[in-house]
Amino acid sequence: MQLSTTAKQSGQRLDQVLHAQFPEFSRARLQDWIKRGRVLVNGGAARPSRVLREGDRIDVDPAELPPLRAEPEAIPLRVLYEDQDLVAIDKPAGMVVHAGAGAHSGTLVNALLGRFQSLSALGGELRPGIVHRLDRFTSGVILVAKNDAAHRALAALFAGRQVEKTYLALVHGNVTADRGRIEKPIARDPRHRTRMTARLAQGRAAWSEYQVLQRYPGFTLLEVRIGTGRTHQIRVHLSSIGHPVAGDRLYGAPAKNEIHSPGGRFFLHSHRIRFPHPCTGQPVEIESPLPEDLRRWLEQL
Repeated sequence: MQLSTTAKQSGQRLDQVLHAQFPEFSRARLQDWIKRGRVLVNGGAARPSRVLREGDRIDVDPAELPPLRAEPEAIPLRVLYEDQDLVAIDKPAGMVVHAGAGAHSGTLVNALLGRFQSLSALGGELRPGIVHRLDRFTSGVILVAKNDAAHRALAALFAGRQVEKTYLALVHGNVTADRGRIEKPIARDPRHRTRMTARLAQGRAAWSEYQVLQRYPGFTLLEVRIGTGRTHQIRVHLSSIGHPVAGDRLYGAPAKNEIHSPGGRFFLHSHRIRFPHPCTGQPVEIESPLPEDLRRWLEQL
């Protein structure tokens, strides 16, 4: 499909023009098309932020819509805890939690459907059982609801901040204080839409507490506890105090240290989660040990 930029469209961003032309698709999906080379401007690749001029030729090769429901796949999972109401999975780095732009198979949801007979339906047919999420390259404990009652109760626990989540993070630089608290609102970065930021006065309230576990030349290993679950929260907060997570180029980790990063991931691991059981009220604590790739990373320091 070929389009030509009109005088009225001149000065607009490429993704804005496409969204006006294809309102049935989300802005995120259209940006994914652009990044995957399905959209060309005057015969060449372009960024979503490309400012168009009158007469620019836009070639669009639309991608197929994703399935309306997730399908089961035979993907191995490591189960850390399971009962009749919930299951805790040790998510590997690199696995997406559920389908989204550019990822429609090989997700945690696909693996869950291939492993378990029943999952909560409250998240819809693309996100069955999913109560909270981890970033693609964050490994470790993630909780999944098996039924709707458990899902509602777990969601209430998360909303009421009764779920204690503890992470392990290796950061750049020497964190001088042995303990600290970061309390800064988090919002979408207005200039870089794939990023979040803690530099704006407005945003969603968020706090993170850290404790130094070990110091290495040029790096510090932290235990981080979060009381809120904002998008990229730990990565944004630690970067905001000048200590980006090792390997996290999106939030300021220097490129020269990428030799430490196994498989292109960053050093952030969901280590422990504590909560009252959503159905019995009994305390539950689940831990995921530091994975082998991150242990090898530490041995390089």
